[in-house]
Amino acid sequence: MADFKAPVIYIQFKNRVAVPKGKTVLLRDVAYLIAADEWRERLYSITLQKPETSDGNLLLIDLLMVIPQIHRLIPGAEIQPIGEGRTIVQIVGPAERRKPSVALFVLVWLLLFFGSALTIMNFHADVSMQEVHVRIVEMLTGRRVEHPYLFQAAYSVGIGFGMVIFFNHLFKKKWNEEPTPLEVEMFLYQKNIDHYVVHEEYSKLSPGGREDQT
Repeated sequence: MADFKAPVIYIQFKNRVAVPKGKTVLLRDVAYLIAADEWRERLYSITLQKPETSDGNLLLIDLLMVIPQIHRLIPGAEIQPIGEGRTIVQIVGPAERRKPSVALFVLVWLLLFFGSALTIMNFHADVSMQEVHVRIVEMLTGRRVEHPYLFQAAYSVGIGFGMVIFFNHLFKKKWNEEPTPLEVEMFLYQKNIDHYVVHEEYSKLSPGGREDQT
């Protein structure tokens, strides 16, 4: 009788996943696997957790929860993790389509418009931009104009064009595939939230918490 050779299973957790409310969390929901064909579907179907209302809307699934489940199915299997050994599962309710509020859109637009305008105006007042423009026009033309409207209009258009280039976004159009500064900030913000959630979930575990879960 030939000796049984334990298979090698490579596992890579997804960064962050969303699971509908009431759905059982399976291994296929949280990770990618490289394994023999005869085991792959059975591995993907492993049940990891059945979320309860008391669990909240965020769950932490890590490698120490997955390894015992795999070993129950394939005793002695060699598990090779790739990347971070954990992922965050967000429990989401049914999507609700809400009719966009025109009044709210207009209010937000006005707040952003006048807020941005006041910010730029206050900055220009602090650095005496009016006098700078007058001085630049005087250097270029040789005569002093107290209100160089043409130069100021070109400068204002330049500010708007520069903002569009900087943020790499105009309505739904992007100039290239590079992330915008806002997208980068949102990514870093989400990453910090994920780290906080991981820290909080680990801190909730008692010294014997993992043994109880496995």
